[in-house]
Amino acid sequence: MIAIDLTNQTALVTGATGELGRVIARTLARSGADIIIHYYSNKEKANQLKQEIEQLGRKAFTIQADMSSLEAVLAMKSELIEAFRLPNIVVANAVSQYQWVSVLEQSTNDYVNQFNTTVLQIVHAAKAFVPHMIEQRGGRIIAINTECAMQNFPTQSAYVAGKRGMDGVCRVLAKEIGEHQITVNQVAPGWTISERDRQNNTEHSEEYERTVPLRRRGTDQEIANVVAFLASDLASFITGAYVPVSGGNVMPSI
Repeated sequence: MIAIDLTNQTALVTGATGELGRVIARTLARSGADIIIHYYSNKEKANQLKQEIEQLGRKAFTIQADMSSLEAVLAMKSELIEAFRLPNIVVANAVSQYQWVSVLEQSTNDYVNQFNTTVLQIVHAAKAFVPHMIEQRGGRIIAINTECAMQNFPTQSAYVAGKRGMDGVCRVLAKEIGEHQITVNQVAPGWTISERDRQNNTEHSEEYERTVPLRRRGTDQEIANVVAFLASDLASFITGAYVPVSGGNVMPSI
């Protein structure tokens, strides 16, 4: 049987205290990886997740940083060197929330915010952690994108602008560091069912589900499964990919 085995791997999950981040962290841990739990403000949730991962038999380390700040990310790197270890898997999952309105109504600050927390998150993570991956002759960078980057619906402009910028950086980075056996890929979820949806009984939306060929919303676990695959040796010859996990709701064409 072919299995995803991340034994002896260390994964950094940014935004690990979020709805999707927690599931990604747990899934990578169940696959054998030790987990660096990055958080921005929710220290309590980070400590709770640490306990969960340790109960799975894996090592976990919590760390706070503003991923939009290079200084903060480099300080995070220094702390990891001193107190834990550097990752060879980086999952760029952190995201900033804001109100979605039309271009004419959207604050220009929202565009700057999305650029800082998507494009610069990848840039800063690369500057901090890719040198170690080069030394190790391998590594994985996995960015969480979105189906919205292909849909371009009204009120999505700031979000789409940031995620499309992320896409460009990831594709260029994949070409720049591929010779070192480091892969750079993107996972693009659709509108995903989270634990909050399950608690609030909001898993279904007939209007949205009608547009999806599989006629349902995907789950957070289904997204995390693809992240785990891309982090593993099973995906060793995949790089520069934008992988929709949206039930066919978006389909990149050739």
